[in-house]
Amino acid sequence: MMLSIANYGMAESPIGPAQRLLDKLAVAKTEQEANFLYEDIIAAWLASGGPTVDILLERGVDAQESSNHSLARDMYDRVILIEPEIAETWYRRGVLFFEQGKYDEAILDFEEALNLEPRHFEAWLGLGAIFEAIEEREAALNAYRQVLKLYPYSRYAKQAVSRLEPLIEGRAL
Repeated sequence: MMLSIANYGMAESPIGPAQRLLDKLAVAKTEQEANFLYEDIIAAWLASGGPTVDILLERGVDAQESSNHSLARDMYDRVILIEPEIAETWYRRGVLFFEQGKYDEAILDFEEALNLEPRHFEAWLGLGAIFEAIEEREAALNAYRQVLKLYPYSRYAKQAVSRLEPLIEGRAL
């Protein structure tokens, strides 16, 4: 498996309900504005299919939040079979794999989420976390920097960049 973040391009994002919100998020003036936009983007990503798909995705999220990973996986798999172009489903299933330590599967799902929605900052965060966990610090740093291009107020990405930069680029004298 190639772990170079260069494999992940920033292709044009598809047209969808979250696109205007993502544009605004990248230039948000305050953390509060960014947080409101974040919530709206997540809601838009979760409501990107038809009624059946949205219900299955909602059940998957509820199951995942209740630590019923088996049911969550089943719901996400069903959504992917019905509507494989929903980036959020791939991302959510990737999180399940990550939580189970199945990093290869998680990377594949995060990559698919990014193929469908190149500005899916949560998928970039997931890749960063995996790369950091497997001690691919440079790839992790690049993923977290990508998050900050998309969501400049991401506290987790800011902390990760602050933590990793000295390890990779050294400390200023």
